[in-house]
Amino acid sequence: VEKLYCENNGRPSIDPVLLIKMALLQYLFGIPSMRRTIKEIETNVAYRWFLGIGLDEKVPHFSTFGKNYVRRFQDTDVFETIFCRILSQGVEAGFVDPSVLFMDSTHIKANANKRKFKKKKIVRRAIQQYKEELDLEVNEDRVLHGKKPFAPKESRLETREIKESTTDPESGYYVKGERERLFAYSCHTACDRNGFVLGLILTPGNVHDSKMLEPLLESVTHHFNQPFAVVADSAYKTVQLAHHLLQRNILPVFPYTRPRGVKGMFKTKDFYYDEYYDCYLCPDNQVLRYRTTNREGHREYVSDPTICASCSFLSQCTKSQENKKMILRHIWQEAMDEVEHLRHTSVNRALYRKRQETIERVFADAKEKHGMRWARYRGLKKTTLQAMLTFSALNLKKLANWSWDSGGNPCFQHHFLRLHKTNPHFNVEMRVCLRSE
Repeated sequence: VEKLYCENNGRPSIDPVLLIKMALLQYLFGIPSMRRTIKEIETNVAYRWFLGIGLDEKVPHFSTFGKNYVRRFQDTDVFETIFCRILSQGVEAGFVDPSVLFMDSTHIKANANKRKFKKKKIVRRAIQQYKEELDLEVNEDRVLHGKKPFAPKESRLETREIKESTTDPESGYYVKGERERLFAYSCHTACDRNGFVLGLILTPGNVHDSKMLEPLLESVTHHFNQPFAVVADSAYKTVQLAHHLLQRNILPVFPYTRPRGVKGMFKTKDFYYDEYYDCYLCPDNQVLRYRTTNREGHREYVSDPTICASCSFLSQCTKSQENKKMILRHIWQEAMDEVEHLRHTSVNRALYRKRQETIERVFADAKEKHGMRWARYRGLKKTTLQAMLTFSALNLKKLANWSWDSGGNPCFQHHFLRLHKTNPHFNVEMRVCLRSE
């Protein structure tokens, strides 16, 4: 094929390592585009030294990385390998502590106009997480209470209407409280108590946080041992997740959530559950007895309408025309009660206070200093590439700083004293510099 090539007018080859280093420079210093990165490399001697480009050598064109991504790096795990390699160096240095996982998600604004969309109907998933286990325990609970077990039910295909961006169809319409409604991606992330990112999963912005805790936990435990505790905010505080974590002997650390309901009406917490007799007692000391267990896994406890009709608390208790009060209790409610009990322990309080210094700081640095507030590309795979390289840069910076401070540099020695505070549930370790004040 020699005759097919021009010997004196062809484009010179570029080392793939150089391309990865160029992308790493872009994410380390939060440069918004590859075009701007090339401009910085042309004038910055330190960048040229890092890339091995002499002062009189020509810097590659900005489109080179994009073309090589399409031809070489797309549909490969090269960037995940880089992320894992940097993380493994942190493990070898003793900086990574995967015993406690701090989980949360942040949204990345998609590179799409929020006003350009079309309505689309999709099939709602009929099979939910833990559905098989829940159906089995529901039937067992019904048999225990003298009820007939449910026959297998055929799954019905339910449809719902969503907004799909015409610019980036893989993004999702992000709606959360009073925040701006737009097309975005959700980056579900887990980090350790030292701020090292251990794993991430990128989804469209309309995927709820609680659905991604289990796959993210499995992804992290695939590379590390099972954690001692998982710390997450109220979005993950569900009965299913509490049951799942306690079954795996993982300590769930969730915050306090205010009880929901109509203002001025009695909440479920105002009714006392008697575990021995399996019934509820209302504020007027009347009994709500078990009636049945429905397919959703809730036990139904109903009051006597003849007694409720003459009750002085009727207006605060129920608005039923039949003067009947019904309380739903999930068959896994014991797991949620255990979570509420653990919330008051000193270990859980200390771990949840640590959350704002770990996962929240990771998101703040990634968005403010490394440009992860907006998606630079379109599509789930390319946005995952952006998130992966951003967190690789964060881990690399922390690894370099900690290696420098912990005695790796012979010209900058610190003497550290490691203090261990023994706790029956968790080992707290602090590093105190003896040369500091």
